[in-house]
Amino acid sequence: MRLTTSYQQIITIAAPIMIGSAAQNIITLTDRIFLFHLSVEDFASIGFVSVFYLIVAAIGFGFSRGGQILIARRAGASEYEDAGKTFHSAFIFLFFLSVFMFLFMTFGCYYLFKVLVDSPVVFEKSLEYVSTRKYGVFFSYTGVALISLYTGIARPRFLIFDTFLLAVVNIVLDYALIFGHYGFPAMGIAGAGLASTLAEVAAFVAFILYMIWDRQNRRYRIFQWPRLNWALIREQYILSIPLVLQPIIGLGSWFLFMAIVENLGEEALAITILAQMVYLVLSIPSWGFAAGISTLVGGFIGHRKRQAVIPIILKTGVFSLFITALITLPVIFFPHFFLQPFLGAEGIPLITKATPVFYVLAGILSIFSIGSVIFSSVSGVGASGYALKIQAFAIAFYLIYIYVLVEYVHASLAWTWAVEIFYWLLVSGWSLWYLYSRRWHGRL
Repeated sequence: MRLTTSYQQIITIAAPIMIGSAAQNIITLTDRIFLFHLSVEDFASIGFVSVFYLIVAAIGFGFSRGGQILIARRAGASEYEDAGKTFHSAFIFLFFLSVFMFLFMTFGCYYLFKVLVDSPVVFEKSLEYVSTRKYGVFFSYTGVALISLYTGIARPRFLIFDTFLLAVVNIVLDYALIFGHYGFPAMGIAGAGLASTLAEVAAFVAFILYMIWDRQNRRYRIFQWPRLNWALIREQYILSIPLVLQPIIGLGSWFLFMAIVENLGEEALAITILAQMVYLVLSIPSWGFAAGISTLVGGFIGHRKRQAVIPIILKTGVFSLFITALITLPVIFFPHFFLQPFLGAEGIPLITKATPVFYVLAGILSIFSIGSVIFSSVSGVGASGYALKIQAFAIAFYLIYIYVLVEYVHASLAWTWAVEIFYWLLVSGWSLWYLYSRRWHGRL
């Protein structure tokens, strides 16, 4: 794996990851758009339960990130067989984790949702969705293990095709299973869950077939029967735990954000769900660059080129800002043009009312596009525990800010959303200080 600090190298690695990391976002957005046209109750329910499943998916993705970082270091040091063994350990661990999560969704979701959900309709429909969506966790978790291998060795191009396949299958099956077209039964929100599960199955099978065809992966001996390497699993586990807790804390705070915003009324909640949908789409490039930086940083550390780490982080951050601005500004300033085709005429009033929040989103995405790359780099240099510390303090500020503004100041929804700007300023500033302090050199 030959790495440079050029923009061409950055985009070569980040672009496929950018698309691949959008898989769960695409599923969530597709489900929300179709259910918006089904009923208000289904739209409200998917707004809740899709965030829950994003947390479930983020747990698997977080553990795969630990494997990705270690694979990148071993591949960067030309330790190909060790990179393959790291993949085996990640795959085995994520498979057993998927079994645990499946059992939790089967027997635990009823009690969890009973505590969190007040509306009987949202409660029942959320359980309907999980009843068919839970089977996808096997393919989601083992699928991100496959992705961690190809992103770790800096060969993520197949992710573009695989994500495209997932999106197409999910859209077609959503249309068929939610509304009952092409001879299928009209399953409503349960159909959305089943469509998403089958889309993940299709994407997983396609990835396996590609790996069998791909001869360049033979050096990693990934098709040898894997043996349980407890020491390697433990190493990945220790590195990954903070990476798992980060998205859980982040998405969990987002979940609480929605609960607090609910106090502003149903209209504010509907605007927030729409703003989240826009945020999920426009943040895709930033998430791709943030995931890609782990491979780049890990590769340079494996090559023993520490001096190239900070320059590649800063270059990636600037590039992320440029790409994000390129897609964000048109949508933010012309929201009706871009959103009405998906929401229809009935969505026009909601889009108009959400416009002030969209302006705040422009500021959020500007800071986030750079901050997410810098923050992800802290984990990329092996300091995932310190990254978790940064996020924990920032989230505490985040929740206090929202609670005070909503409960005591009675601020507008736009000012409530502005917490994301302050959050990412704090996270990126603290992360940048840590990287320049070079304290991470002692961890390598």
